[in-house]
Amino acid sequence: MARVAVIGGGISGLGTALMLGRRGHAVTVFEQDPRQAGEDLDRDFHRWHRPRTPQAVQPHSFLAPVRTVLRAEAPDVHADLLARGAREYHDFDWFPEHPPHRDGDEELVTLRTRRIVLEAALTAAVRREPTVEVRRGCRVTGLAFGTVAEGNPPRVTGVRVGGGAGGSADGTGAADLVVDASGRRSAVPAWLVAAGCRPPVVDNQRTGIAYLCRWYRLRADGPRDPGRVQTGSAAAFALAGVFPSDNDTFAVNLMLSTADPTRGALTDPAVFEAAARRFPATAAWLALDPEPRSPVLAMAGLDNRWTSLVDAAGPVVTGLVNTGDSLIHTNPTLGHGVALGLRAAQHLATHVERIAADPAAYHSWTAEHLRPWYDAQVTADAGNEQRLTGAAPVPDRRAAALAACAFDDPVVMRARARVRHLLQPAAEAYATEEVDAAVTRWLAAHPDFTPGHDGPTREQWETLVAGDTLLPA
Repeated sequence: MARVAVIGGGISGLGTALMLGRRGHAVTVFEQDPRQAGEDLDRDFHRWHRPRTPQAVQPHSFLAPVRTVLRAEAPDVHADLLARGAREYHDFDWFPEHPPHRDGDEELVTLRTRRIVLEAALTAAVRREPTVEVRRGCRVTGLAFGTVAEGNPPRVTGVRVGGGAGGSADGTGAADLVVDASGRRSAVPAWLVAAGCRPPVVDNQRTGIAYLCRWYRLRADGPRDPGRVQTGSAAAFALAGVFPSDNDTFAVNLMLSTADPTRGALTDPAVFEAAARRFPATAAWLALDPEPRSPVLAMAGLDNRWTSLVDAAGPVVTGLVNTGDSLIHTNPTLGHGVALGLRAAQHLATHVERIAADPAAYHSWTAEHLRPWYDAQVTADAGNEQRLTGAAPVPDRRAAALAACAFDDPVVMRARARVRHLLQPAAEAYATEEVDAAVTRWLAAHPDFTPGHDGPTREQWETLVAGDTLLPA
């Protein structure tokens, strides 16, 4: 059995540790934050200051791979999520009744919950695992290297820790494999270069997109159903969405260009809510008179980054691999992060001994199974940035119809869901005769259809944000 050191105790780190531990491997997780997700979800969510994890308070919808991996590897965690208030939503729940079942339809399920609920369930499961030790309040300060034959890449043999309650007596943690799960701000690439390794290959793409969200809770004595309304709306310069979540909570989210001069005004809760009421999707939920539960939470700097520990000559180091946001960090627009992190954790746990001996196959697997989703995110974000700054070309009528008719036709909804849940690339899912015929029928039934937006005009937006008048809903 392998000895594994995991740097970082977030979702990817805990998920990796749990899956390794349940295969009998000895795992030590090093997490510099002394606090952990506990039993008071609201307190942890709203009062835990986490500057290294700004996405922790942003809305999440966990895609199908999260549920699929948990049900296969940790069904107790999946059950605990539901017991703590997470809800399952099948993409076909949009329709009055589901269409006849096809193989794979059972996977098209989103887990609707705040991130803290998943963290709490994983934390509880890891505590129960006898072969996993979590050293909280323990900061990894570097890597330990062994001697290797000339011509081979350096080999990592463990981690160096900064002492304190979580550190061992000699300040090191020996391991057969070190897993970097320390997130998008990982120091590991710099440590490798400082140790004389060839530099990791980093692909970094800025997006120019900013997120603003606010959390609400439905009142116990108030209305609870917004009716049959889509969860997303759009203006020419902004996107709006609602994220139904656990325990009667939901988040309203606005997305716009970082160059938009009105962005700063939206941090005012009154301006934010007035703006959100101009989009049908978010207006329907705000009409339920929910209780505000947070200030407006902003997040920018939403880059996409792929960090490969292999170059044209092969692995730059052995005894070390990266996973989660340390490997692939994507803009949260499409919600890929946790799904891809748990997929990688499952693969890593399944093949850990082979990966410890030689990581080349792991790097090949990530390039084949994860990199395409990174590339798809970069393409989508480039399109969104163009759209939000007014630089996008006029939308193609048929492409717009493909998006619109998914909410009328289960055939197109299935294709849309398979793309959204990382089960099939768009070029493959939509390129079928069945989907093409469905779009053709829909266009024939909607001869006046033209691509458009259901959100406010720019003039309405400017007036609203300036605060001169509150426009009628």
